[in-house]
Amino acid sequence: MTGQPRAEIDTTKPHSARMYDWYLGGKDNYPADRAMAQQLLDLDPRIPVMARVNRAFMHRSTRWLAHQGVDQFLDIGTGIPTEPNLHQVAQEIVPGARVVYCDNDPVVLLAHAVTLLRGTDAGATEYLRADLRDPETILDVAGRVLDFGRPVALSLVALLHFVPDEDGAHELVGRLLSALPSGSFLTATHATADFTPEESRIATEKLRASGVTLALRSREEFARFFEGLELVEPGIEAPHHWHPELGDPVPGQDDGVIPGYAAVGRKP
Repeated sequence: MTGQPRAEIDTTKPHSARMYDWYLGGKDNYPADRAMAQQLLDLDPRIPVMARVNRAFMHRSTRWLAHQGVDQFLDIGTGIPTEPNLHQVAQEIVPGARVVYCDNDPVVLLAHAVTLLRGTDAGATEYLRADLRDPETILDVAGRVLDFGRPVALSLVALLHFVPDEDGAHELVGRLLSALPSGSFLTATHATADFTPEESRIATEKLRASGVTLALRSREEFARFFEGLELVEPGIEAPHHWHPELGDPVPGQDDGVIPGYAAVGRKP
């Protein structure tokens, strides 16, 4: 594990990664996370289904990329590990795959300290603690594990809706992509208010009151992250409609709208 400065874990404020963990049935969360997660659950009982749909998309897109010969992955906003993890999916197809995980929550770091030991002997898994808002640190540290002279799959699953425009979300993604060579990919999902405007407004306000920024974007705003890239078919879709043949369906995924988008794009 790449050495990073230690940080105290603030258990008094909810954190998106730990809330996501609770929705997935994990145990790496605290009362503040569960309290906020429950408030959102009261607003929309399907949030755990949405979390699993995002996770399932990550599995399917990783399988698709590995079958295209991609053997390097940079997963930012990785969250608390829930098996199978990205490196396990990739290394099942490409045993020598190299994966760098990145998140800004020290709880995620502690959870990965054990999980990352379960990779293949031929491959490599590494973790760095950093924020998407610090792309230079991410690129510097990840570059010690990944070869940026060969294609890399940049994974930003269920992350970008926590980065507002005032923080330069599109510019940050552009900076990361600029360091990757031709043949690299961007994989992303994003929550939206396009289908549930009132519920989304209330959820955004609740999260903001607890110190969590939620920047829900339209389909057009999400598409901007892929400008200059070649979208992989079927293009921008609801996460569970992106190559469903590559994985098992999530129970309940078709019982209502999934308010989000997913896409994979290739850098020419």
